[in-house]
Amino acid sequence: MNKQKNIVKGMLWAGTASISWGVSGTVLQLISQNLAIPAHWMLSMRTSAAGAILLIISAILYRGKIFNVFKSWPSVISLFSYAVFGLMANLYTFYYSVQTGNASMATILQYLSPLFIVFGGWFFQHSRPLKSDLLSFVIAMAGVFLCLTKGNFGHLAIPLNSFLWGLGSGITAAFYVVLPQKAAEENSPLVVLGWGTAIAGVLFNLYQPFWVNPPHITGTLVASVSTVVLFGTIIPFGMLMHATKFAPSDVVSIMDALQPIVTAILSVIFFKEWMNWIEILGIVLVILAIYILQNGRRKGHLEQEYDLHY
Repeated sequence: MNKQKNIVKGMLWAGTASISWGVSGTVLQLISQNLAIPAHWMLSMRTSAAGAILLIISAILYRGKIFNVFKSWPSVISLFSYAVFGLMANLYTFYYSVQTGNASMATILQYLSPLFIVFGGWFFQHSRPLKSDLLSFVIAMAGVFLCLTKGNFGHLAIPLNSFLWGLGSGITAAFYVVLPQKAAEENSPLVVLGWGTAIAGVLFNLYQPFWVNPPHITGTLVASVSTVVLFGTIIPFGMLMHATKFAPSDVVSIMDALQPIVTAILSVIFFKEWMNWIEILGIVLVILAIYILQNGRRKGHLEQEYDLHY
């Protein structure tokens, strides 16, 4: 009974984290389109603020251990590649996908990242695809096609460049998951995220310092940027870490499905981006595809463990 309660508690924490990311994606559309904030300034500001806060929290929790991530070359390489190709590239592509299109479609395309992780295994590690991998790929492509066309199969509902930025966001989101694994083997994920975000902040600021030619500062801008920093990075990550204390990672990952749903609903409410039944069906198919992929992979790992045991 207690185990069941813990799993429910873990799912609630993970679900709240996904809702938080969904809110952040919607606010990002307000910043990039309605307020017309330049991408480079926003990314410099976001990573600087989030990196500083995360490192302060890490220092309070782990003290001098936050520097252990720099003690070995494999860990350092993992951290810097994560900062550049995971964090920087993902934040950059997602921002432009939202700015040139909309948050709802950008979130759906980024949600495909588990598929890209599997693709990486096929091409780089020559791992054999599972039947569930192939099935989820077909379903996901059908879902994305329906979302992109909204039923008008000869016309894209968003600009082509927004679709390409969104695709890049899905690919770099896969890097975001894979690249920090070495660094996270002997260090807290919070520490790795803190240093990764801080490094990304330094590199973004080398190109566009947030204190040079800033946009006109208004209460709306401050509130919006604060929302993205808090609800797009710090709060959901903390919730996700807390969720894994109560429920297995495969159960926690299922709650990711709330993110595109929340973003789609908020886009309808705040930006009047009405969806037809074909687009809704497309979102459902993408979520179903990722569930099939994750469930198939989990069963595959369990079968491997069983074979090794016997």
